[in-house]
Amino acid sequence: MAIDLTTALIQTQALRLSPPGQVFWYTSGTVGPYYINTHYLYGGQAPAEELLRFIDAESGDRQAFPGRLQARVEARAAADPVYAGLVEALVERARKVGGEQADFVSGGERRDWFFSPLVASRLGKPHLLLYKDHSALWYREGKVEPMAGLEGKRGIHVADLITEASSYVRDWIPAIRQRGGEMSCALNVVDRAQGGTEALQQAQVRSEALLRVDANLFGALRRAGHIDGQQEQVLLAYAADPHAAMKAFLQENPEFLRQALRSTDERTASRARLLAAQNPYQLAPELVRA
Repeated sequence: MAIDLTTALIQTQALRLSPPGQVFWYTSGTVGPYYINTHYLYGGQAPAEELLRFIDAESGDRQAFPGRLQARVEARAAADPVYAGLVEALVERARKVGGEQADFVSGGERRDWFFSPLVASRLGKPHLLLYKDHSALWYREGKVEPMAGLEGKRGIHVADLITEASSYVRDWIPAIRQRGGEMSCALNVVDRAQGGTEALQQAQVRSEALLRVDANLFGALRRAGHIDGQQEQVLLAYAADPHAAMKAFLQENPEFLRQALRSTDERTASRARLLAAQNPYQLAPELVRA
């Protein structure tokens, strides 16, 4: 089935938008108007978190894990038309960027593995599982092999999300190049439009995404009734300059931070205290005191 990715993000809560006049607290002690958890497209929060627990528990068994992972994502695709449609969209985009000529499809530990195994199998390519320690495994047609060299081979990397491309630059591209291979394309479900595409261009890797977090997405969300005009303006300002937009929000809504500092919810209060201590937005002293 063809997938409406914007609707799917909302339905699965892969994209959560803050209510009017509010923003979310991030673990870094900063704030922002949305959360995006692309792996929730795997049937929603509960199935996605269950798969993460499975990966954490089983990925150390390098011989058995790839097959077990493949079986799980195949079963989810058979039961979930939204997830199956997303995989179809990734495969279609992969074909448009030369996927039929690729030697392999890679995915990095952990969230890339929600999507890369099925793209590889649908294209009839080996799946290259890349671990954070730069080790790697081949998986194809039920067989697992340690991967040593990639001399002369080119592949497509499938990922859930690209922000600044730090994982690509630090882990996935070096893991492939150190073995003599090349990443010809980085195919992402979502591009947060925060410098990742430019970082990949500097690394001489083509960047593709099914959806980009930008004005076109915000307009589609407003037209569909998911946000109002005020929320759209906050999102647009955040996309243009996250730091300046959230500094302005906190200055215009001083009680938001004060209430968070006094909150009985420890997670909220601890993140607010982190913001007050580090003051990343250079707020006036009176604003960061409870």
